[in-house]
Amino acid sequence: MKEFLKKLLNGISIGVVVALIPNALLGELLKLLIPYFPPLQHVLDITVFVMSLLPVLIGAMVGISFKLSSIQTASVGIAAMVGSGVVAKTAEGLYTLNGIGVVVNTGITAALAVLFVQFVGNRLKAYSILLLPTLSILIPGMAGYLLLPYIKSSTGLIGLGVEKLTTLQPVIMGMVIAIIFCLIILSPISTVGVATVISLSGIGSGAANLGIVAAGIGLAIASYKANSLGTALAHVLGSPKIQMGNFILKPKIVMPMVITAAILGALSGILNIQGTPYSAGFGLSGLVGPMNYLRLAAGGWNGENIMIMISTFFVIPIIVNTLLIYLFSKKLKMIKSEDYKLNFD
Repeated sequence: MKEFLKKLLNGISIGVVVALIPNALLGELLKLLIPYFPPLQHVLDITVFVMSLLPVLIGAMVGISFKLSSIQTASVGIAAMVGSGVVAKTAEGLYTLNGIGVVVNTGITAALAVLFVQFVGNRLKAYSILLLPTLSILIPGMAGYLLLPYIKSSTGLIGLGVEKLTTLQPVIMGMVIAIIFCLIILSPISTVGVATVISLSGIGSGAANLGIVAAGIGLAIASYKANSLGTALAHVLGSPKIQMGNFILKPKIVMPMVITAAILGALSGILNIQGTPYSAGFGLSGLVGPMNYLRLAAGGWNGENIMIMISTFFVIPIIVNTLLIYLFSKKLKMIKSEDYKLNFD
């Protein structure tokens, strides 16, 4: 069971990286350049569309993690798409893409599809190419689709819980929300989904964003010895969610990041760091969080706000995470570099 879960989570993590990083790296830059070179709008649109392909990519990467055949891997991919909820049909009969879908349900559907194709094995013989994709839609795909409303409801309950926290005193609220989003970003749950469902804004959004910043920078620092520099930077420029497998199997590895998140969350309440429902789920990805803070802060891009942004989004999380990682690894011996090892082969 542990090995199955490890392969499943590894596939999900790779799918997340491949689907989300293009927009994370290019999104804000393209928005600045489009007024001067309009054809770049097409590139931006494509990176957004690629994000909606996340369910297919998760299914395919999960299939590769389990070393399935080409037909089996493709079948897992389309089943995951069916169960993700990313495709919706309007009253006019048009098909629309709903963001990245419900990642938790995508993972569940992919797991069911893997079990299904493994059960079928070679029983279909020469008819595999005809029947396996169709059966994967009808059985694991539809099973995931039927589970979708219940998984959506569960995500909604998390959102309601976070919404209740926004009534607390700003510093306490900031600490708790930052910790929650630091943990959510390392789970299959979408931080953007939780934030947008409850329209999380203001200091609550700023705290959520800084919680993700704490996770991204901390995991980049903790993991660079076990991985390449590019993989380490992917935690910050892309998403900390690539550590999801390691986190679920060894939750203690994020203790330094959780403490850092609490400190940054408190600062969001003290310094009035704000954000929008959209920016709440991104951290440093695409510089969405810092840019939105400067846009919303009183005085905009003045010297004081720029210093606050640099301090809270970069300097403080780097210093605090570095000190805590040293404490937990060298002094307390609770974590080690190998705990953060990622296998993207």
